[in-house]
Amino acid sequence: MTTARALRRRWFGNLDPWGLSPHEVRALMVVDRLGTPRLGEVARRLHIAPRSATEVIDRLDERGLTERLPDEHDRRARCVRTTEAGRHMLTELRAAQGVGADDYFAVLSEDEREQLAGLLRKLTDAQPPDDDHRHADLRGHRKHI
Repeated sequence: MTTARALRRRWFGNLDPWGLSPHEVRALMVVDRLGTPRLGEVARRLHIAPRSATEVIDRLDERGLTERLPDEHDRRARCVRTTEAGRHMLTELRAAQGVGADDYFAVLSEDEREQLAGLLRKLTDAQPPDDDHRHADLRGHRKHI
């Protein structure tokens, strides 16, 4: 837990150049991963109230990182999707997160990194599937730490 907290603190501190909060980054990641979800689904995946999800998506919309669309199956519902600018920002964020993680784990030798990665994969694989991917790495599945 200490390592996870240290990585999270380091990552949150590195978000300043993009002017995004951790909540906004998580929301952008969820929207991008899901494709074109309804706002209620975004709220469910983020474990927040629908009104809070609307506020976060409003901020992303204002920055041109997401856009709202009518739901194809229910004209009363609204969906959201990542824009090209949002996908570009996610690419930058993934690269920055990778550099931060590489710096953090630089105290380990390559063999130690491989051992740690293997042990963490073994622990993760032994758990039941996490259907909402709330713990997924911003860069997706990594082979090496």
